[in-house]
Amino acid sequence: MSKNKILMCPPNYFSVDYVINPWMSGLTEPPDINKAHEQWNLLKDTISQYADIEIIEPQPDLPDMVFTANAGVVSGNKAIASHFMPHERRPEEPHFKSWFRKNGYDLLDLDEKIGFEGGGDCLFDRGGPWLWTGHGFRTEIEAHPEIANYFDVEVVPIKLIDERFYHIDTCFCPLTGGYIMYHPPAFDYDSRIAIETRIPPEKRIIVDTMDAGNFACNAVNLKNKIIVNSASAYLKEQLKQKDFDVIEVELSEFIKAGGSAKCLTLKLIDSVIPAVK
Repeated sequence: MSKNKILMCPPNYFSVDYVINPWMSGLTEPPDINKAHEQWNLLKDTISQYADIEIIEPQPDLPDMVFTANAGVVSGNKAIASHFMPHERRPEEPHFKSWFRKNGYDLLDLDEKIGFEGGGDCLFDRGGPWLWTGHGFRTEIEAHPEIANYFDVEVVPIKLIDERFYHIDTCFCPLTGGYIMYHPPAFDYDSRIAIETRIPPEKRIIVDTMDAGNFACNAVNLKNKIIVNSASAYLKEQLKQKDFDVIEVELSEFIKAGGSAKCLTLKLIDSVIPAVK
């Protein structure tokens, strides 16, 4: 399998200028932009040891463009660009669409009446042939049949019910070998059943409230490496027992905007992994 490619956007214009999720509300101090640059560069340098980095140029007045997970979702040479629910992020859309086209992706023209936020709410399972797809806050369930049809993949809907976890990548992370890290209270009952039906107990790593609040599920997983803002000793030990190596990179400034390691990245080589026979 080819070395992974990750899309990132430098935080040149990053700031918290509006409130579109609970993390942005009532900030005691704004992000320190110099510190944000240092943190982003360390994340980029860490990821670049395990994947190739592609860069999209940041644009003035688009402070959240740094969160490239929401550019869209990619499967093979196909991509679906996002159509943001918050109007504040909609000016990012032409820049992301242009990048996908210039880089040779076949782009689905999703109906603009449908809210869809890309890799934040679309996560390929790493053991089974399906795509976990969120809804409830920022991606509408009407997007799901379009995604299933375009990528020719089974879409498993999982519904978010806690506004702090507004994309599934903030509380759910498929891992190499068919494992998952997830925070069950973020999902409704039917979604927890959907997860537990597909993932056997020994492959489920439950993330508690403290770790979830530190964005432990918002991790970049490349083979056995898990790059994350922070994880408790207990969670790190659980992951170590499954042969994962946890690498912590402090991302405090981005958490002020409600994003962490996974939010700052989009996997460009991604697709369904056939189920192990």
